[in-house]
Amino acid sequence: MISGQLALVTAALFTGAAIYVSAVEHPARMTLEPGPMLTEWKPSYKRGFAMQATLALIGFLLGTWAFAQTQDWLWLAGGLALFAGWPYTLLVILPTNKRLLATPTGAANAETVALIAKWAALHGVRTALGVASTLLFLAASLSG
Repeated sequence: MISGQLALVTAALFTGAAIYVSAVEHPARMTLEPGPMLTEWKPSYKRGFAMQATLALIGFLLGTWAFAQTQDWLWLAGGLALFAGWPYTLLVILPTNKRLLATPTGAANAETVALIAKWAALHGVRTALGVASTLLFLAASLSG
């Protein structure tokens, strides 16, 4: 079933990007001084948000489609896990994002560093949602 396989690939792409940010990009960012750290975070966040939001929506729609075709709840659960990143981002992460985006690069300081570290911890939840979605889609693929 193509919808399920595409859902799995989409969730894996989302998860790979999230893991890359958590394991590679963010630790490298944290070695910078506050101004350059914020300068790097702003465009990275905007590009990453656009990519991951799109992947989450596509993965959710594909998982829902696979569920409609099979009635296997694993497809729906995987889609919902991936889509859960949207409300989580809007309700939990967005206040931190707004503060960081509103901070002028020249005004970056220790508080900015703490906010970027907080952002990374919050982003870890999105990473976990991606892993959960990928595993649920994989289980659904193997069970059907």
